[in-house]
Amino acid sequence: MRDADGAERALLAFLESNAEISNSEAFARDLGVDHELLAGTIKSLHGFGFIEAKDVRRESWELTEEGLVYSRNGSPEVQVFDAVPAGGISREDLQRKLDDSVFSIGFRKAMSNKWLETKPLVSRKVLKVEDVVKQQLLDIKDGKNLSAADIDALKKRKLIVPKVWKAYSITKGANYAPTRTKAATEVTREMLLKETWSEVAFKPYNFQALGQPTEGGHLHPLLKVRTKFRQIFLEMGFEEMPTNNFVESSFWNFDALFQPQQHPARDSHDTFFLKSPCKTQTFPEDYLERVKTIHEQGGFGSIGYMYDWKREEAEKNVLRTHTTAVSSRMLYKLAQDGFVPKRYFSIDRVFRNEAVDRTHLAEFHQIEGLICDKGLTLGDLIGVLNDFFSRLGMKKLRFKPAYNPYTEPSMEIFRQVYPLYGSSALLTLISCCNSYHEQLNKWVEVGNSGMFRPEMLLPMGLPDDVSVIAWGLSLERPTMILYGIDNIRDLFGHKVDLKLIKSNPICRLGM
Repeated sequence: MRDADGAERALLAFLESNAEISNSEAFARDLGVDHELLAGTIKSLHGFGFIEAKDVRRESWELTEEGLVYSRNGSPEVQVFDAVPAGGISREDLQRKLDDSVFSIGFRKAMSNKWLETKPLVSRKVLKVEDVVKQQLLDIKDGKNLSAADIDALKKRKLIVPKVWKAYSITKGANYAPTRTKAATEVTREMLLKETWSEVAFKPYNFQALGQPTEGGHLHPLLKVRTKFRQIFLEMGFEEMPTNNFVESSFWNFDALFQPQQHPARDSHDTFFLKSPCKTQTFPEDYLERVKTIHEQGGFGSIGYMYDWKREEAEKNVLRTHTTAVSSRMLYKLAQDGFVPKRYFSIDRVFRNEAVDRTHLAEFHQIEGLICDKGLTLGDLIGVLNDFFSRLGMKKLRFKPAYNPYTEPSMEIFRQVYPLYGSSALLTLISCCNSYHEQLNKWVEVGNSGMFRPEMLLPMGLPDDVSVIAWGLSLERPTMILYGIDNIRDLFGHKVDLKLIKSNPICRLGM
């Protein structure tokens, strides 16, 4: 009898004339079936109320792999004893006759048992020995009981490990019957055609059964940090700009920002140009003419760049290299709608045609904030930056003059790094910045800032006394510092380990 149906019939038949099965393991052995197979039958019958089953636990011992070897070949000490001839043998020759592990264990045991002596050859002190350890291991295999002292000795030698056997004591249940009719699990086509479905006993639904757990959503570390930055901007009264245009014309990405057409950043080595559609002709023509004039001839106190500005260059479509292209559109719209003071921010992807390494990607995220109002000065910019970065936990800032094509004055923003943040990830990030760093407790670049030039703002139609202060930083680098990641490709891209997304700590800024 080797099938579950046969075991079920035998179990129910036994209970018809007996009050109890005290041990399901012994019952399975008598039937000649595996206890695991019988256990499945017991659980099924118990679930339908045919039987009552209670757990019966029994602790026993089983041999380890080493114990199994010794039960076949004998204990190491006996193997060493048997390898010693009557006339004796040198220790070196004896070791060569045996495996290293057998010799090292067995020789020590045989000497402590006073079976052998060395004078100077290794020789026997007794005529014969009995392999008690091997017999004990065989007894364990046969399920026999040993004394506590013997068990303890075998445990110390790691020849046996405990094993818990789970069996059942079985009695009749509330729905007991000598045989069980299998309940149908579904309505078949034949039942419907013959209209016999009403006469069939169906298996009831188990509403207590646990369903397969659903895979919940997980926030990427970048999204967690992005949410924190967004929250800070909103707390400071900023309005989020629409950043859904990954493709921009060179006009909005470069020309409107007073960036000359021969600027290195506009080269194909730094910018992704689109093949299809490669150009756009949709521009506000009057604004385009004013931008052309400011590039070629200057104006508003500027001499411009004094070169022949080409419309075909401005028409080329690119993957935006910065979200400042969005800022230029928003400022132009603000000028056309009638100026009111505004605070804008954006956090979204930008694209640069540069080599990919552990600290640079061709696709990353830029955080940008700007304030447009009358009478703004460099002091206002420094004050806003101190407020913004203090909310990130950066209390001490320094500013260094810098150059940007569309801001003047421009400043790089530096923060102080303390020994607390001395992780390998941070050291890698620090090394990729253009800031001076010899050891921790130094100043590290964290962003760029400036005031938009009049050559950018006035052609848009903004009033003469309106100024715009702005700053930007990447999203990836602070995220890498917060999460201890030293390779940007482990954070963003197709090589990211999903375990990072499923299990990462809460983002804490400003702590």
